Amino acid sequence: MRIGAYGGTFDPIHCGHVEVAREAARRFELDRLLIIPAHRPPHKDPSSVSNTYHRYAMAVLGMLEDEYATVSTVEVEAPDSPYTFETVERLRAAFEPRDTFFFIMGADSFEELMSWREPERILQGCNLIVAARPGYDVATSHLPVTISTRVVDLRGRGGEAAKTTAPRGEIYLTDYVIKDISSTEIRKRAREGGDIEGLVPPLVANYISRYGVYRR
Repeated sequence: MRIGAYGGTFDPIHCGHVEVAREAARRFELDRLLIIPAHRPPHKDPSSVSNTYHRYAMAVLGMLEDEYATVSTVEVEAPDSPYTFETVERLRAAFEPRDTFFFIMGADSFEELMSWREPERILQGCNLIVAARPGYDVATSHLPVTISTRVVDLRGRGGEAAKTTAPRGEIYLTDYVIKDISSTEIRKRAREGGDIEGLVPPLVANYISRYGVYRR
């Protein structure tokens, strides 16, 4: 199988995340897509991240219409193993050795890749799909030569599907999504009682309102 793993804080999951997930699944012909909320991202201040189970519940609600997608608890259930290379290795152990994995990340995360724990081990277990945001130029200058030679630039190809055969180790730069939505802005609006319609899926908006997720 071709399996996508989309990791992130998802605080909250928004329409941009959902579109990235759908486009990655379509363009890379994924058989399954795992949405993976982080328990506590090691690169973020824990006090700045909302309750894990609220974020998990919102991710489930946000992806309900996509039958190929599952919200995974692989990181929620392993708070002492928060690093992406550990997540990739746990996923590979849970599936068949011949399955091909694609780890999906945003451009901002990609630019921090070399500061992550064991970036080479991440690429030993999967390919990366980097989702650029509108107006955000994805840089590769931060990569060592051993990794930069594995970058495949798929930007500017419109509706073309991604023809990928590498089982692991490649990095695909994409620009499929045109929505520029900020989780920070959504949290700010929700905290101030503002309108978040159109920024998050309707069920997620209802959940945020009902439970006052960002009313601190």
